[in-house]
Amino acid sequence: MTDSDDTMVSHNTGPDDGIVNPDNPVGYQRKTHPLFIEPETIGTTVDFQAIFGNDHPVELEVGSGKALFLRNAAKERPDHNFYGIEIVRKYAFHGADRVKNLGLTNVKIMPGDALSFLKKVPDRNIVTAHLYYPDPWWKRKHHKRRVFTTEFVSDIRRVLVDNGQFLIVTDVADYFEHVQLLMTEFPEFQRQPEPESHEPEHDLDYLTNFERKFRQEGRPIYRVAYLRQPR
Repeated sequence: MTDSDDTMVSHNTGPDDGIVNPDNPVGYQRKTHPLFIEPETIGTTVDFQAIFGNDHPVELEVGSGKALFLRNAAKERPDHNFYGIEIVRKYAFHGADRVKNLGLTNVKIMPGDALSFLKKVPDRNIVTAHLYYPDPWWKRKHHKRRVFTTEFVSDIRRVLVDNGQFLIVTDVADYFEHVQLLMTEFPEFQRQPEPESHEPEHDLDYLTNFERKFRQEGRPIYRVAYLRQPR
């Protein structure tokens, strides 16, 4: 049975604080959460050791949605820390709440723009970067809004450790072609065998909520992995 709290997030959803405008303080109350990181608390440089309270390897998910991947991965790899970035604030908060309900402490989720966040991450701080089902921005005039740009990949290249992984999954053939073509501009990334998928045992046993929907609909899924070559 599908978890009712894991309904789909639209590909075309934009930023939404889900709270009263702070410029109008009447009735304004900002939600807080122990696993929820406010962007303004980061400062100029991200310190993952201070954020997590340990020096475990950090995996980053860009576009974490309601955090299904983060929940499952954090349970499977308790010796790793997981940091999710989700542009839609209400979904980021929901994801953090679901993680907390599972008793997981190796996950943090922050609402905001991934490109801005990556600028604050020091070199060689991420062991794996995950990008799953990014918004394809279907109209050609909106393609400039896609997260997968030369600037984005350049920052991923910088923040990954030597031999770090960059994992990408999409259901959009055009987007997949765009990813592969752009990655040819970065010889520091070596393409790896296609990541394996498994047969799910239940409705929460999928990579993400989008993957559950698309696989159940029989859509093709495109997966690719890259290895960050040693400097």
